[in-house]
Amino acid sequence: MTTVAIMQPTYIPWLGYFDLMDQVDHFVLLDSVQFSHQSWQHRNRVRTAQGLTWLTIPVLTKGRSGQRIDEVELRSGSGLAASHGRTVEQAYAHAPHAADPIAAFTGVLDTGEAGGRLVDVTVPAIDLLRDLLGVTTPCSRSSALPVGGTRSTLLVAILEHLGADTYLSPVGAADYLVEDRRLFEDAGIAVALQDFVHPQYDQQYMPFEPFASTLDLVCNSGPGALELIRGGRRDPRPLAAHRS
Repeated sequence: MTTVAIMQPTYIPWLGYFDLMDQVDHFVLLDSVQFSHQSWQHRNRVRTAQGLTWLTIPVLTKGRSGQRIDEVELRSGSGLAASHGRTVEQAYAHAPHAADPIAAFTGVLDTGEAGGRLVDVTVPAIDLLRDLLGVTTPCSRSSALPVGGTRSTLLVAILEHLGADTYLSPVGAADYLVEDRRLFEDAGIAVALQDFVHPQYDQQYMPFEPFASTLDLVCNSGPGALELIRGGRRDPRPLAAHRS
């Protein structure tokens, strides 16, 4: 049995993203689909003394409708590395496990800004958090795979290429997966839905606020971060049991 998950690369993702990655045999970063402005693809939140604060990567969008995620360019002169680095350094200055993660993250920002594309920041940031958590699932980018298609036809092509017999999906995609279920059935691929309950952990500021970037968890919880994520995991639910 080979289980695969497929997700768009997002900026310093939340805990559920890594829960999904941690429970499959292969994880695919879907970077060959259309970019969505003002989405998680280029923004996320960190916990500061004032609450959850947005970090948004400035990108070029004017006249570029329909561009793919892997084609999106950073806005030059935006000072991304300096501004985001300063924000996270200030936000986690007193977090007990923050020193190494923040130093590594600011390095990712510096290198990514020099690279000039959105994926030069988001993909290495995902890799960094994956390594800090200790998630060992192999990862690929869809742009590097010899597959094509749109929506579920693309997903099925990726799954078939990787020899998957089970697709584990975030629950947010359930409605369109129900519509397209025949494509998966015809390919002999079972579809299951992730079931994740956000765990609570010690944040440096109270009260606890969920749905921050995973950067918040690793800075506050250190070596115990992955077990906290796994503590929120519930058994996946079959797509057939979903009710919209």
